[in-house]
Amino acid sequence: MNQEDYQQIENVFLVRLNATETRFVRYLYDQINWDSRLIGIKGSRGVGKTTLLLQRIKKTFKKLDRVFYASLDNMWFQMHTLQELTEWLYQRGVRHLFLDEVHKYPQWAVIIKNIYDTYQDLNIVYTGSSMLEIDHSRVDLSRRQTLYTLNGLSFREYLKFNRILDADAVALPSLLEDHTSIAMQIANEMPVLKHFAAYLAEGYYPFKLDAGADYLPRLSETAELVIDSDIPAVESVSYASLQKTKQLLMVVAKNVPLTPRISKLAEQLETTRDMCLKLLYLLDRAGLVQLLTRETKNYKHLVGPEKIYLGNTNLMYALGSAVNEGTLRETFFLNQMSVVTSLTTAPQGDFKTAEGLLFEVGGSGKDFGQIANLPDSYLAVDNVGYSTGNRIPLWLFGWLY
Repeated sequence: MNQEDYQQIENVFLVRLNATETRFVRYLYDQINWDSRLIGIKGSRGVGKTTLLLQRIKKTFKKLDRVFYASLDNMWFQMHTLQELTEWLYQRGVRHLFLDEVHKYPQWAVIIKNIYDTYQDLNIVYTGSSMLEIDHSRVDLSRRQTLYTLNGLSFREYLKFNRILDADAVALPSLLEDHTSIAMQIANEMPVLKHFAAYLAEGYYPFKLDAGADYLPRLSETAELVIDSDIPAVESVSYASLQKTKQLLMVVAKNVPLTPRISKLAEQLETTRDMCLKLLYLLDRAGLVQLLTRETKNYKHLVGPEKIYLGNTNLMYALGSAVNEGTLRETFFLNQMSVVTSLTTAPQGDFKTAEGLLFEVGGSGKDFGQIANLPDSYLAVDNVGYSTGNRIPLWLFGWLY
């Protein structure tokens, strides 16, 4: 590789860095131990992983002689290798390497492991858009790396991102204990229900700021890209299977929450039951759907889900779902709560947490009928600004991260 070759990939880095703002930084930024030598950040396409990397560079390195960023889906890598680039950079003093879209690079895990073992004072941070390959890698990086997940904007982050309200996240135990005073303070500062409705429709992905009125069509295109580009990059699937995956996603979108009979669903897709389950779990890992099971999900043992939701409320609007209020509420609750705990179905109530807490989700007139007299049970109630007892405003669960 010569200087001219390097200049091409460096120019991309400098242009992207120059365009990156640091006014708003995602919740995960302060949770990452940036001193770790190998850091992996996974998450759905479009949630802001690239921006997170570039913000770290911009906020940390006054000079760029020791740091470099590259996206591994760049066409530059058709003619050059990551090993070649790393050696070139290391010889010139770079000790911090930020790698984006690693799942698009063949045998990325083996190569990163080898780079990590060879250059023992080199710090590596990598991201993968699909949430698939990073978990399924055959190379054991667990002893070397610290792995994080970046989710889409919470309701709290959405408000901060749009300069409406700047407030700290609230841990689930504190929320359950102090929700009355927390909700009252927030509701007194802004018309919370108005902003919550806007968030449910168009607030989950940060690219709303750039997309404007084209946000929902762009989100639909993003969902299609996940299936057409990310899944084939990490799974050996045929073109026919990809088409069935799209068909399956649209079946879910039109019928959420879907209470599936997997055999019947497989028959509708003209595929096998096992393949249908595999496709559902791929969509779940990609963040396009949420599978609610009777027991905690185990991706090594695929069981039929009790219910299937779309990955977040914005997808309901983007994929042409009939946006039912009850489904919208449950989708939001599942999406936000799953960041801090695992959820399963419950014999009584809508959701049960790993800690044994029961939640029923409903409108302002919802009562405790289904979970009356059960310990550790709560109502997540929509269309209310304030709360009392174990009745908690639904929107407040958007404060968990």
